[in-house]
Amino acid sequence: MTAVSEKSIAIGADHSGFRLKEILKVHLRDQGYEVKDCGTFGEKSVDYPDIAREVAQHVATKQSSFGIIIDGAGIGSAMVANKIPGVRAALSYDLSSAKNSREHNDANVLTLGAGLIGTTLAKQIVDTFLSHNCTVERHLKRVKMIEEIEKGKAIQPPEQREESTRSPDSTPEISGNDLTEIAQRVNQLLNQTDITPAESSGTHCDTDMICRCGVCVERMPETIRQFIDYGVDRIGYHDATGCECVPEDIVHCIDHTLLKPDASETDIKKLCAEAREYKFASVCVSPSYVPLVAKELAGSPVKVCTVVGFPSGAHIPEIKALETRRAIRDGAEEIDMVINIGALKSGDDELVYRDILRVSEACEDGGAISKVIIEAALLTDDEKVRACELAQKARANYVKTSTGFGPHGATAEDVSLMSNVVASSGIGVKAAGGIRTYEDVQKMILAGATRIGASAGIKIVQQAKEVTLTN
Repeated sequence: MTAVSEKSIAIGADHSGFRLKEILKVHLRDQGYEVKDCGTFGEKSVDYPDIAREVAQHVATKQSSFGIIIDGAGIGSAMVANKIPGVRAALSYDLSSAKNSREHNDANVLTLGAGLIGTTLAKQIVDTFLSHNCTVERHLKRVKMIEEIEKGKAIQPPEQREESTRSPDSTPEISGNDLTEIAQRVNQLLNQTDITPAESSGTHCDTDMICRCGVCVERMPETIRQFIDYGVDRIGYHDATGCECVPEDIVHCIDHTLLKPDASETDIKKLCAEAREYKFASVCVSPSYVPLVAKELAGSPVKVCTVVGFPSGAHIPEIKALETRRAIRDGAEEIDMVINIGALKSGDDELVYRDILRVSEACEDGGAISKVIIEAALLTDDEKVRACELAQKARANYVKTSTGFGPHGATAEDVSLMSNVVASSGIGVKAAGGIRTYEDVQKMILAGATRIGASAGIKIVQQAKEVTLTN
């Protein structure tokens, strides 16, 4: 029997995944893959188990090296495929799960939810899935255990298994998932204030590594991998007020903002020049100024940010999605959208979810970052939690406290509450509104903020420099 090509893929979808399947077929063939289409071949309603079974059987019988199955959520197809001996199907909804399913589980079938991800993200997930392999011995051993369970063989309890033969002096392989967990743990430490002087001392600034200092608390597995590669066996958190590189890290957390309705073209150009000079994270302006900002910031690491559904949030989801796509076409790289506050307070969580999801999908398709403004000043604590949970469900990248046009801006209490809801999922928290001093920024960061929206960015950085020099 002729060995199956590693470039052979069986793909299938039910009616809800048909359109995404057709897009992925073209994408795969453009990369040289042999694609076997197992249906469906139109948008007429079909039963996903029939499609999933056929794709899985192609993989199990070695007619195809990999399988891709698409339905509304991807869950049912994964369940069906895993009933076929020899198939290890994994539902992936982001790049991390796609990578881990291959590296840790040697998955040979990928399932996707067409109702959960956009086309750009779907292509990236497929590419990630197909470009990684399971090679680490401990993961291969566990895959073998899965196969033995599938064959009905008994598995020894943990206490009866042989101890690892790895030398005590050897260093374990660090996987991408391990690094993500480490990064999340580092992020948790940033909210602790009981660090002793002995723990906060050190010469971390003496290396060429980037010192995050508890200010720019984006989850950065790549940075942690660098530390591990350099032989570091302990990663510490240093209080921001005691580190000479605080100001530089602070600017990378600030969205330099001007959303006043009377802002002129001259004001916007000045804003961009300041952002270039101080290297702020982004410049945030009203949608009509996005083309100008994109032009002014061309060649700069500073991102172009704009607002959608601003400031009331009362626009319908489809309009917000169109506004988002237009802004991205004009050059926006980050979108701060306002939720439908009235719908949330009315208990219509489904509308709020759809509201956020439409913008998140548009951002995914355009490769932009999505931030969800919940206008915390108008919400009860329960409503704030629900809003954050809905943003998390809709795959937003950040939740944000305020528009700056509400009764008041960000509070440390709101930031802490929002951070506690979303931190475990890797979503950032942006504090905005009323942040005018370095002290304000410190309070927000200690509460869990990972981005700061401020119109007083230069003043904040200058104050930070003064504090650093004094220390």
